[in-house]
Amino acid sequence: MTKVMNEVNKRSSGPAKSLEFKMDILVGYILLIGVLTSIGLIAIGVVWRFAATGRLGLEYSIAGMNLFHFVLHNFERAAHPPFRPRLLVNLGIVTLMLTPYIRVLASMLFFAFTERNAKYTVFTAVVFSVLTYSLFLR
Repeated sequence: MTKVMNEVNKRSSGPAKSLEFKMDILVGYILLIGVLTSIGLIAIGVVWRFAATGRLGLEYSIAGMNLFHFVLHNFERAAHPPFRPRLLVNLGIVTLMLTPYIRVLASMLFFAFTERNAKYTVFTAVVFSVLTYSLFLR
Protein backbone atom coordinates (compact mmCIF):
# COMPACT_ATOMS: atom_id res chain seq x y z
CA MET A 1 0.00 0.00 0.00
CA THR A 2 2.77 2.47 0.84
CA LYS A 3 4.51 1.71 -2.47
CA VAL A 4 1.36 2.68 -4.33
CA MET A 5 0.98 5.92 -2.33
CA ASN A 6 4.64 6.83 -2.92
CA GLU A 7 4.20 6.26 -6.67
CA VAL A 8 1.07 8.42 -6.75
CA ASN A 9 2.89 11.20 -4.87
CA LYS A 10 5.84 11.03 -7.30
CA ARG A 11 3.57 11.30 -10.32
CA SER A 12 1.49 14.15 -8.91
CA SER A 13 4.42 16.28 -7.77
CA GLY A 14 5.96 17.31 -11.08
CA PRO A 15 6.38 20.77 -12.53
CA ALA A 16 2.70 21.00 -13.50
CA LYS A 17 1.62 20.29 -9.93
CA SER A 18 4.08 22.91 -8.69
CA LEU A 19 2.68 25.55 -11.08
CA GLU A 20 -0.88 24.67 -10.09
CA PHE A 21 0.04 25.07 -6.45
CA LYS A 22 1.67 28.44 -7.14
CA MET A 23 -1.46 29.59 -8.97
CA ASP A 24 -3.63 28.57 -6.01
CA ILE A 25 -1.37 30.48 -3.64
CA LEU A 26 -1.35 33.55 -5.89
CA VAL A 27 -5.14 33.61 -6.20
CA GLY A 28 -5.55 32.95 -2.49
CA TYR A 29 -3.30 35.84 -1.52
CA ILE A 30 -4.98 38.22 -3.96
CA LEU A 31 -8.40 37.38 -2.54
CA LEU A 32 -7.19 37.45 1.07
CA ILE A 33 -5.42 40.79 0.75
CA GLY A 34 -8.33 42.33 -1.15
CA VAL A 35 -10.98 41.21 1.33
CA LEU A 36 -8.96 42.09 4.44
CA THR A 37 -8.06 45.52 3.06
CA SER A 38 -11.70 46.12 2.20
CA ILE A 39 -12.90 45.04 5.65
CA GLY A 40 -10.28 47.25 7.30
CA LEU A 41 -11.17 50.34 5.28
CA ILE A 42 -14.90 49.90 5.79
CA ALA A 43 -14.52 49.20 9.52
CA ILE A 44 -12.31 52.24 10.08
CA GLY A 45 -14.72 54.42 8.08
CA VAL A 46 -17.76 53.20 10.00
CA VAL A 47 -16.08 53.59 13.41
CA TRP A 48 -14.87 57.07 12.43
CA ARG A 49 -18.37 58.00 11.26
CA PHE A 50 -19.90 56.74 14.50
CA ALA A 51 -17.31 58.59 16.63
CA ALA A 52 -17.85 61.83 14.73
CA THR A 53 -21.66 61.84 14.45
CA GLY A 54 -23.06 59.11 16.67
CA ARG A 55 -24.72 57.53 13.63
CA LEU A 56 -23.72 54.58 11.49
CA GLY A 57 -25.65 55.44 8.34
CA LEU A 58 -24.10 56.99 5.26
CA GLU A 59 -26.13 58.75 2.59
CA TYR A 60 -25.24 57.72 -0.95
CA SER A 61 -26.15 59.16 -4.31
CA ILE A 62 -24.41 57.21 -7.05
CA ALA A 63 -27.22 57.13 -9.59
CA GLY A 64 -25.95 57.36 -13.15
CA MET A 65 -22.41 56.44 -12.10
CA ASN A 66 -20.64 53.27 -13.18
CA LEU A 67 -17.89 51.60 -11.17
CA PHE A 68 -15.17 53.22 -13.26
CA HIS A 69 -16.49 56.72 -12.48
CA PHE A 70 -17.02 55.74 -8.84
CA VAL A 71 -13.37 54.65 -8.59
CA LEU A 72 -12.05 57.80 -10.29
CA HIS A 73 -14.25 60.05 -8.18
CA ASN A 74 -13.02 58.47 -4.95
CA PHE A 75 -9.36 58.54 -5.94
CA GLU A 76 -9.73 62.23 -6.78
CA ARG A 77 -11.23 62.80 -3.34
CA ALA A 78 -8.39 60.83 -1.72
CA ALA A 79 -5.83 63.06 -3.44
CA HIS A 80 -7.34 66.24 -1.95
CA PRO A 81 -7.82 66.35 1.85
CA PRO A 82 -9.73 66.67 4.13
CA PHE A 83 -10.59 63.00 4.42
CA ARG A 84 -14.03 61.95 5.54
CA PRO A 85 -15.33 58.62 6.86
CA ARG A 86 -17.37 58.08 3.71
CA LEU A 87 -14.19 58.16 1.61
CA LEU A 88 -12.74 55.24 3.57
CA VAL A 89 -15.96 53.27 3.23
CA ASN A 90 -16.03 54.02 -0.51
CA LEU A 91 -12.41 52.93 -0.92
CA GLY A 92 -13.25 49.71 0.94
CA ILE A 93 -16.15 49.08 -1.44
CA VAL A 94 -13.93 49.83 -4.44
CA THR A 95 -11.28 47.44 -3.13
CA LEU A 96 -13.87 44.70 -2.65
CA MET A 97 -15.32 45.25 -6.12
CA LEU A 98 -11.92 45.27 -7.87
CA THR A 99 -10.51 42.21 -6.07
CA PRO A 100 -12.07 39.66 -8.48
CA TYR A 101 -11.00 41.85 -11.40
CA ILE A 102 -7.37 41.78 -10.24
CA ARG A 103 -7.65 38.03 -9.63
CA VAL A 104 -8.72 37.43 -13.24
CA LEU A 105 -5.93 39.71 -14.50
CA ALA A 106 -3.36 37.79 -12.44
CA SER A 107 -4.75 34.47 -13.73
CA MET A 108 -4.55 35.66 -17.33
CA LEU A 109 -0.95 36.81 -16.89
CA PHE A 110 -0.06 33.56 -15.11
CA PHE A 111 -1.50 31.44 -17.91
CA ALA A 112 0.15 33.58 -20.58
CA PHE A 113 3.66 33.97 -19.16
CA THR A 114 4.23 31.21 -16.63
CA GLU A 115 2.30 28.25 -18.01
CA ARG A 116 2.30 29.47 -21.64
CA ASN A 117 -1.11 27.89 -22.13
CA ALA A 118 -2.87 29.63 -25.01
CA LYS A 119 -6.28 28.05 -24.39
CA TYR A 120 -6.54 29.14 -20.76
CA THR A 121 -5.06 32.53 -21.62
CA VAL A 122 -7.80 33.10 -24.20
CA PHE A 123 -10.53 31.94 -21.81
CA THR A 124 -9.36 34.24 -19.03
CA ALA A 125 -8.84 37.09 -21.53
CA VAL A 126 -12.50 36.77 -22.55
CA VAL A 127 -13.58 36.86 -18.89
CA PHE A 128 -11.24 39.81 -18.30
CA SER A 129 -12.66 41.72 -21.27
CA VAL A 130 -16.23 41.12 -20.09
CA LEU A 131 -15.32 42.35 -16.60
CA THR A 132 -13.58 45.39 -18.08
CA TYR A 133 -16.60 46.18 -20.21
CA SER A 134 -18.86 45.87 -17.18
CA LEU A 135 -16.86 48.57 -15.38
CA PHE A 136 -18.08 51.07 -17.95
CA LEU A 137 -21.77 50.09 -17.82
CA ARG A 138 -24.22 52.08 -15.75
